Amino acid sequence: MSTPIAPKTRMWKAAAVAAGLGLAMLSAGADAAPASGGDTVRGLYDALLGAMKNGRTLGQSGRFTQLEPVIRRSFDIPAMARLSVGASWAGLNEAQRQQVTDGFVRYISAIYADRFDSYAGQKLEVTGEQPSGGGVMVRSQIIKANGEPVRVDYMMRQSGDAWLIADIYLDGAISEVATRRSEFAAILKTEGIDGLVAALNRKADMLTGTSARAF
Repeated sequence: MSTPIAPKTRMWKAAAVAAGLGLAMLSAGADAAPASGGDTVRGLYDALLGAMKNGRTLGQSGRFTQLEPVIRRSFDIPAMARLSVGASWAGLNEAQRQQVTDGFVRYISAIYADRFDSYAGQKLEVTGEQPSGGGVMVRSQIIKANGEPVRVDYMMRQSGDAWLIADIYLDGAISEVATRRSEFAAILKTEGIDGLVAALNRKADMLTGTSARAF
């Protein structure tokens, strides 16, 4: 029997409760490289707000279609996929690495499309940036509808002129990448890389009603 990918980690449970961030829509200059890590985070949440405000009209698959390109340009997906797979990555060929990377971005995009599905006046505040481990840590808090703040920090790495999200920390706790690595390890142990790719795409399909592209 296939080992299921956990549908809700602690990270995403809190994100679901906090869904809805009070920021403006992406500007016409959204394709320009962000000037800072904070700009990347703001751009991500601008897009999330747009998807949430139109959540019912778009539906699950519509939100996924709208958010996937934003996830691709905001996150360092190749690095996150590599670190999430862990030591097994070294033994993969290029085709397998691409399959994992594509499955990973579909899975993450599907989670965002599922969790950030409606808006109820919540707010996001970027509270600061500071150098951290060769990158920048962007600190923020999401203010829920009841006024309760949720701390969400983003580890940013510079790639050319862009600042990309390399990891996410909820309340300063365990990283999203570490959580995924633990999650994926169980699947890799029993089903190998093909099983992991299938599990990533299967979960994305279940959440959004979309289908993976043929490789």
